[in-house]
Amino acid sequence: MRFDARALRLLIIGSGLGWSVAFVLIALLHQLELYGDGAMFSYAVAVQDVWAFHWHNISGRSSVFLLSLLPAETIVGLTGKPWTGIIAYGFLFYVAPLVGLLLTFAADRSRGRFIFLGACGSTALLCPLIFGFPTEMCMAHALFWPVLAVCHYAKRTWSGAALVFFAELALAFTHEGALVLLAAIVATLAPRGLRDAAFVRAAISFIIVLALAFISKIVLPPDDYYAGVLRRAALHFFDPDIFKVEVVILSLASLAAYGIILAALSLVSPARASLYSVGILLAILSFYWLRFDHSVLASSRYYLRTALVIGTPILGAAAALAAMTGDGLVLARFAKLQHALTSPSDLTLRAWGGAFLVVLVIHVVETEKFVAAWTSYRAAIAALATGQASDPRLGDSRFVSSQRISPGLAPLAWFSTIPYLSVIATDFSPNRLVIDPAGNYFWLSCATATANRDAARVVPVEARELVRTYSCLHR
Repeated sequence: MRFDARALRLLIIGSGLGWSVAFVLIALLHQLELYGDGAMFSYAVAVQDVWAFHWHNISGRSSVFLLSLLPAETIVGLTGKPWTGIIAYGFLFYVAPLVGLLLTFAADRSRGRFIFLGACGSTALLCPLIFGFPTEMCMAHALFWPVLAVCHYAKRTWSGAALVFFAELALAFTHEGALVLLAAIVATLAPRGLRDAAFVRAAISFIIVLALAFISKIVLPPDDYYAGVLRRAALHFFDPDIFKVEVVILSLASLAAYGIILAALSLVSPARASLYSVGILLAILSFYWLRFDHSVLASSRYYLRTALVIGTPILGAAAALAAMTGDGLVLARFAKLQHALTSPSDLTLRAWGGAFLVVLVIHVVETEKFVAAWTSYRAAIAALATGQASDPRLGDSRFVSSQRISPGLAPLAWFSTIPYLSVIATDFSPNRLVIDPAGNYFWLSCATATANRDAARVVPVEARELVRTYSCLHR
C-alpha cells in the first residue's frame, strides 16, 4: 500500500461520494426514514400536519422543514398517496450529504479544492456515525461545507454578500448546534485579516443571523410541554457519556492498535508497514466481530450528532488552512501546520491512508449490522400491529406492548415513536397500536391529535383515531 498524495486524495473523495450515494440507496431500500424520530416525522408527513405536530416547537430548525418535510407533505396532498410523501421525505433528507458535496465542489475555488476534499473526508468519517437516525445535524453537516466555501470564495460584490448571508441563514436554521458550525466558519476567515472583505461580510451576516435565530425563539416559542424537554436536551448535548459506546471505543482502540503495529513494522519494512498493519488489524477485527461482538449501534446514533458538532469544525478549519496555503496565503503562526496539511511526507501519507481505511471498514460493518437489525425490528413491530395480542392495561384493548418483541431487538427501540411506526409499518391499517409501557415522552397533545383525526386526510381515519386515543391518554 504505497499512498502518494494523489492516491490518498482519490481515496478520500471516492469514499465521501460513495458514502453519500450509499446513504440514499440504503435508506430508501430499508425504509430508514422510519427509524427513531423518523417514524413520527413520516407519520406527520402522511397525515399532512408536520408543522402542527412538532415543527412549530423547533422553529430554529426551519431549514430542514422547508427542504424536506414541507415538500414531502405537499406531495401527499397532490397525489393522495401517503407512501409517496414518506419516500419523498426519506429521499430529500438522505440526499442532503450528496447535494452538499456537489455544492461544495461548485463553490470551492481553492487551488486543489481542499474544502471539497475536507467535505468528502468529513462525510466518510463522521456521517456514518449518525446515518439512519434523522437528526437535523445531518443536514447541518451537509450545508456546512458549501457555506464554508461560499464564505471564502464568493465574489466580493453585493450579490456575493447576499449569497453569503442566505447561505449562513440556511445553515443556522438547520439545528441549534449549527450556530457552533457557523461561528467556526467565521473563525476560519479571521486569518485572512479582520479587515478583509470576506471576514467582514461573514461576520456581519453571522451577527444578523444570530439575531434572527433569537427572534424566532421569541416569536415562535415551543409549547410548555416541549420547553423543558428541549432545555434538558440542550444541557446534555455535550455530555461525555455520549461517546461511551462500542463503536467509538472500538474505533479509538483500533486506531491505537494500528499506530502501535505500524510503528513496530516500520522498523522492519518501512515501505510496506502500512499494508501489513492494516491487514493484521483487519484480521483481528474480523475475529472480534465473528466471535465476540453482539453490539448494534442504533439509538446512540442520535446522540453521536455531538461528534459532528465537534469534528466538523476541526476538519473545516484544517481544510480552510490548506485552501489558503494552496492560494499562496502562508500564515506565519500556522506555517508549519499549513505545510503539514499540504505537503505531508510519504510516511505520513501511508499512515493516514491506512488509518482512513480502518475507520471506513468499521463504518461499513457497523452500518450492515444496524440495517440488518432494523429490518428485523421493523418486521417485528408490523407483526405485533397486525396480530391479535392485546394489552388493555396500557389504556385500551387495541394497544399491545412492544415488550412482546424479542429482547435481542431491544437496542433498536425508540420508545416515543413506536406507535407511529406501528401504523406506518402496516400500511396505515393496524389491528393494534404498539406501545412501549415505559414510555414517558408523548409527541401529540389530545387537542392536536383530535384536530388531525377530524380533518380530511388521505390516511384512514381508523389509524388516526388510534393515535388520538393514545395521545389523549397522556396529554
